[in-house]
Amino acid sequence: MREAPPLVCSSSAEIIDSLREDLRAGVHWAEAVFRAMGQWTDAEEEVDGRRYRYFIGGEAFDRLLLAERLLREVAGEVPENELEDFTVRGNLPAGIDEDGVQSLLGVEKYRGYLNFHYGVTVEETLQLAVEQEVIKRYASNGIRRIEDPTEEAFARIYGAGQTELAARFRREEAGEGSTPATLDEQPMTMSECKEFTYWLFKLRLRRSDKPKIASDTKKGLDQLHRMRQATRVG
Repeated sequence: MREAPPLVCSSSAEIIDSLREDLRAGVHWAEAVFRAMGQWTDAEEEVDGRRYRYFIGGEAFDRLLLAERLLREVAGEVPENELEDFTVRGNLPAGIDEDGVQSLLGVEKYRGYLNFHYGVTVEETLQLAVEQEVIKRYASNGIRRIEDPTEEAFARIYGAGQTELAARFRREEAGEGSTPATLDEQPMTMSECKEFTYWLFKLRLRRSDKPKIASDTKKGLDQLHRMRQATRVG
């Protein structure tokens, strides 16, 4: 892997130009993209009518979303199979590991990535794992059809159902005196779903003791591992 010379860019346009130059110079695409992410300063932006929010709550860094944004600028210059494995499955390309990613992103962004990994990715897989437990428990009692296992799964993890928690989250985000739409009345955007999940993660940390936090986090990590293994096998 050829190493690119250090360069400090001050704007997103300059960073994207530098990314293209790195690729033309023979720098491996993953190294070039992570290096560009390390230089990136915009917390959010709108491109072609789409809103990209790279930091949730100012502390959780969505590196896959920023990678998607950068890779669309160099479409066709990255092998399709490697691109899908990274952006869809979240697997790092061959030749780069987490230590290398941490070095290219820098301490602050890598800490932000860990916040996102545990606060969004693992939190989502924890929800899925508990939802599957709910379905299995009902099935063992001869009940094959459950109206909404998600509500019960959320209640087990967070102490209240998804609908109630979503309304509470929106009230907090909108501020005092507002009456935001419920989850049923106005579906959440993908960005808002991530923010809601991170809000739930912090709620779980506040309401649970350390052994319960560790147990639930392990459950989410185990579910994530199973999902990634199944994807590799498939």
